Amino acid sequence: MDRAQAWEIVCEFVQSDSLRKHMLSVEFAMRAYAQHYGEDPESWGLVGLLHDFDWEIHPTLDQHPVDGAPILRERGLSEEDIRTILSHGPLGADDRTTPRDKSLYAVDELTGLITAVTLVRPSKNIADVEVKSVRKKWKDKAFAAGVNREDIEQGAQMLGVDLWEFHVPLVLSAMKDHAAELGLDGSAAG
Repeated sequence: MDRAQAWEIVCEFVQSDSLRKHMLSVEFAMRAYAQHYGEDPESWGLVGLLHDFDWEIHPTLDQHPVDGAPILRERGLSEEDIRTILSHGPLGADDRTTPRDKSLYAVDELTGLITAVTLVRPSKNIADVEVKSVRKKWKDKAFAAGVNREDIEQGAQMLGVDLWEFHVPLVLSAMKDHAAELGLDGSAAG
């Protein structure tokens, strides 16, 4: 499966613009991690892009992403890619064995937090967001309360990277590089 085919699946199953942008954010973060590990950015980006394709049709953690796997098989996604997508869910925790699996788990929630930090800024521009901005909002448990900070910490630990010195900066940079595609370029301000 190539990226164009994956995007067609996203557009078919995901109506929410914010969910599509989340999936793009995860794709871009996964591409950055692939480059860090010297791996294939296309393959890593593909699982990032598709990881939540079934959330609107399977919106519970005991259904998602498990019930989406047969659809991906039917569409021709490789078993290795499906296994990685399954590993990001709570039922797949024991299957997070490869750097790609661990990266998907580690970046998923973090992209949501970075997006929230950006959208509360008057400029709504990710270019204005720094690691210290994310860290400040991290400490405020009422801010973006739906973001599971424990998952982000565990993901960074599984990868063996420092949360604040490596993980957050890498994901933030990847998202900044694609600000316009993510609607985080300030165009939503005013």
